[in-house]
This record gives sequence, structure tokens and C-alpha cells, in this order.
Amino acid sequence: MRAETAAVLAEAAALGPFFEIVTDESEAVDPTWRALPERDTARLLGLTDLYAERLGTAERRVAASILFQGLASRLWSPTVTAAALGIVPDLSRLHWRWAPGAPIALWLAEPTGRPVHDPVEAAELIHHEVVERHLRPLRDAMRAFARLADGLFWGNAASALAGTLRAGSLRPGLAAPVRALVDELLTREPLAGTGTFNQGGFVRRSCCLYYRVPPGGEMCGDCALLRR
Repeated sequence: MRAETAAVLAEAAALGPFFEIVTDESEAVDPTWRALPERDTARLLGLTDLYAERLGTAERRVAASILFQGLASRLWSPTVTAAALGIVPDLSRLHWRWAPGAPIALWLAEPTGRPVHDPVEAAELIHHEVVERHLRPLRDAMRAFARLADGLFWGNAASALAGTLRAGSLRPGLAAPVRALVDELLTREPLAGTGTFNQGGFVRRSCCLYYRVPPGGEMCGDCALLRR
């Protein structure tokens, strides 16, 4: 399944940088790639503080929240899109690279995956690869230095998941399968109950704290604090 998985990931990457997982073998010589999940708390703390500096905030928890949501988005977007195209990639050899001012980059060494044929089967595999393999360990590591509630972490993850619906606007043929996967994933813990869809789109039940980024007051379109 190596060639098939690489081909599906390349097809997903064609939608844009948020949907990209690099599979080029030559990336193995680049020492800046780090294995995911990132378990080095000191390194995550340093990156979070750099992210806070970039955002212009003195609140570490704000930067940690937004960094977590950004990485969640990078994990969901290519994985859900690849599943909608028929293969859930195995993310056990996933690597990341990030520095302030640059986008979060992902590289998968020796890509493999499993063919999927219905959203329930696919969602089970995606949930394992994204939530259990990567987001839970990341949350655990970040809680060592960022005082954030579980509801906020998983609200961020759900918001990032809902963002994968953009794939359907970029490629209309993906709209239905991606929406089916998103709906199914949102029924599973710890995402269940984190938000709902209404006629305007996804509305989360928590806030990512972006409104606290200077100069302050701006809110995300799916924020629970918005008057609707």
C-alpha cells in the first residue's frame, strides 16, 4: 500500500499546504524533522513561548491553545481528505517541523495505509491515528505548562476537524464523503458534545482564547462567545 498511500496523500496535498503530508524519502537526511507525537515538554514549552512572542501575547495558555489547534488542523486535514479518497494513512512514523514565521510541516516516513469503504470504518481508524496516537499525547505534554481545560483542548480539536470541510469547497466531489467523516468523528469521545452544526456552520461550546490576542476582541467564526 506504500505507493497507493503516497498517491492519495499527494492528491490531498494538491488542495493546499494545510492538506500536505510530504512523503519524499530524501527528507530523511534533514535533521530538523522531529518524530510525532512530540513528548519533549521542554521543547514544547520553548516553542509555545516563541509562538506567544509571535502573537504578541504574554499569556502562555493563549499561545498553547492556538498552537494545539494549529497542529490539530494539520493532522486532520490531510488524514480526513485521504480517507475520503479511500485510504486512511498510518501516522505512526509521522514527523513535524515548525519554527516561528513558518507553517507547520509534516513528513511521513515510509507511508502506508488501509483502504476504507464506509465512514464508520474510516472514522474508527482516523480517530485512532489522530486523536489517540497524536492529540492525546500532545495534550498531556502541554498540560504540564499550560493551564487549559480539557473542554478547551477538545473544542480546539473539534473546530480544527470542522475546518476540513474546506476540502469540499476546493474539490466538490469530496464534500459529501468529508462531511460524513466529520459527522461520524464528532460522535466519538472526546469530541462528542464539543459543538454542533447549524445553518451557519459549526458552533463550538468552548473558546480557543484567540480573543485575548492583542489588540484583543476578535473572535473566531465558530466561537461559543459570539452572539448569534
